[in-house]
Amino acid sequence: MQFVSLAGPRPQDVVPAQGPGPGGAWYVYQCSGQGQRDALYRAPVWIPDGQALGAAPLPSPEELAEQARSQLRLPSPVIGSSPAGIQLVQLPTWLWLDRAMWRPQSATASVPGVSVTATATPASLSWAMGDGGTVSCAGPGTPFPAHGDPRAASPDCGHTYQCSSAGAPGERFPAVATVSWRITWSGAGASGTFPDMITSAAASFRVAETQALGTG
Repeated sequence: MQFVSLAGPRPQDVVPAQGPGPGGAWYVYQCSGQGQRDALYRAPVWIPDGQALGAAPLPSPEELAEQARSQLRLPSPVIGSSPAGIQLVQLPTWLWLDRAMWRPQSATASVPGVSVTATATPASLSWAMGDGGTVSCAGPGTPFPAHGDPRAASPDCGHTYQCSSAGAPGERFPAVATVSWRITWSGAGASGTFPDMITSAAASFRVAETQALGTG
């Protein structure tokens, strides 16, 4: 494949637009060889005088950053809770996410000689608990320890239901955990940020009233 100037004879009905400035010419790609046809479907390229043919302008750091951001693959939250089965009114529920996903995720976009990396860092976690309550956590939360006191509240991410889920659809409260990711990028002597990205996961909790024990 080679560049062919449109300044000279050109195929019928192909009319180059006015160039962006003096000292240059419009070019199109031309393929040659058996079974090949001119690639006139590709847009003409303006090349200033003195610039080597085929030396297409490099993308800007911002353009590479956008490409890297689009390549980020953020993990979905994996929810953990205690009690693991039925929750009880007035008994603390511990909430947490799998800590393996709570770490920065990166993707890199490159062209010869230049690369830019976008990094997503988990910044905060929020819960909608289905009973109208919400919970905000700075981190992924703490798993309930083995042999822990079931009456103890989570040190950093938990909720206490004040009523049963008996009147809710399916007799369960639908809960949603949402992670906010802070997006930054750097490379090619530049850096910047993008708007936050979010990932989420859903769970549901059945909440029952505690039963008082009587004595005879």
